[in-house]
Amino acid sequence: MSQTDRFSRMARWSLAGAVLIAVGSIGYRIQSDRNAPAATEQAAADEADEDAAMVARLEARTREAPDDAAAWALLGRAYAATQRHAEAADAYRRATQLRPDEAQDWAALGEALVLAGDGQSMPAEALAAFRKAAAIDPQDPRTRYFLATARSLSGDHAGAIEDWLALLADTPTGAPWEQNLRRTITQVGEANGIETAERMAAVKQPAGAPVPARGPTPEQVEAAAAMSPAEQRQMAETMVARLEERLQQEPERVDGWLLLIRSRMSMGEPEKARAALAQAVKANPARAAEIEAQARALGVR
Repeated sequence: MSQTDRFSRMARWSLAGAVLIAVGSIGYRIQSDRNAPAATEQAAADEADEDAAMVARLEARTREAPDDAAAWALLGRAYAATQRHAEAADAYRRATQLRPDEAQDWAALGEALVLAGDGQSMPAEALAAFRKAAAIDPQDPRTRYFLATARSLSGDHAGAIEDWLALLADTPTGAPWEQNLRRTITQVGEANGIETAERMAAVKQPAGAPVPARGPTPEQVEAAAAMSPAEQRQMAETMVARLEERLQQEPERVDGWLLLIRSRMSMGEPEKARAALAQAVKANPARAAEIEAQARALGVR
């Protein structure tokens, strides 16, 4: 294999991992569907209609309130969830113009630009966006991952692996991006003759801390408040209902249950949050104490 081919393979592995590590912006449903049973044609059509309606409502909101940064960011998330990445980048550009000190907007812009490209390179505008995000929030996992990816793409594979290992050391056990991060470290190490197995085994990860997860985040629920009350409630309920459906298929996803509990509390539904807690504990008895502690931290009593 030529050095060029080897680099190309490494780039694909690295950026494929980058796509998967993106925290929260693509959506819990999108990633989960890759492993979920095939949906019926009618269910798929219904879901597509719901997505289109959600996008249309958000587009209308940005036309009505073009200076609403939260609406633009939420529209970017909706575009990304339907894999309209170039349009997502446009929406995030507008969000960054309106609130330039929001790290998540810059990180999401960078991610959208990567996904809108050829999937094997780091566009200059994306790299600049990630660097801006890092200047605001140096600890953001998505930003750290993509910056390490850029380092690897530039040829500094050893330095990139060091950065990924440092990110792993700050990644709570069971975080949504953990396995993809480990896979990327392994693959880039193998492609470049760098030992990683023992170094990963030596990493001590934190345990038990709530982490961001794919799905309707509290920020998404709160950002929907910029819409009419009826639109806000409909959109939030749609996202949460989808999350509940996925958790029935993947009940072992503790991060998903915690996200559901948090979303129910954000929506003013403590009883449903307690019901979700009971289901989470029943599905994951070995982690009951951890789940209950995190639920208390979210205000569930």
